[in-house]
Amino acid sequence: MKSALIATGCAAALLLSGCGEEGGKTVRADGTMAPGSELKVGERAVVPFSDAGKSGTIAITVKSVEIGPKEDLAKFKDKGEGSLPVYVRMVIENVGGTDLADTSVSVRAVDPNGKGTKVIMAGGTPACKGETAPATFTTPGATYETCDTEGVKDGSEVGGVSFVEGDGYKDDPVTWKK
Repeated sequence: MKSALIATGCAAALLLSGCGEEGGKTVRADGTMAPGSELKVGERAVVPFSDAGKSGTIAITVKSVEIGPKEDLAKFKDKGEGSLPVYVRMVIENVGGTDLADTSVSVRAVDPNGKGTKVIMAGGTPACKGETAPATFTTPGATYETCDTEGVKDGSEVGGVSFVEGDGYKDDPVTWKK
């Protein structure tokens, strides 16, 4: 009985504090992932979001991070020379229920040490076009799937991706590791 009361008291203290930590992931008082949190590919992160003059709260689940073939960059001609595409497949959920139709979520590829790959891809490829949020992305629980094309230097490895948009994430991103 005494241990049950202690556990209940600890849970109440955690709820009252408005924040908690779970396996390297820290949640802020507003329920969003704290800057600097690390997740594994496949895990969901709730983050504040703004794009195209709209803002709200979304959840990002990075489903996979894969290096694509060099031939997928043929349309970039010389600009793609020495690079490989990185395909980041994600599920985006509207958590806050604000109108986020026609917005676009992007992440950045990172190396195995968590540093940026310094290769930026402007536009997708036929294998990973990148979808904007549909017109119905205006209610809590609305979801869509998208693919973001990033890049890595030929011969390098990709260690995951990071979300650098919004409050505090630019200098201390939320990162999904492979």
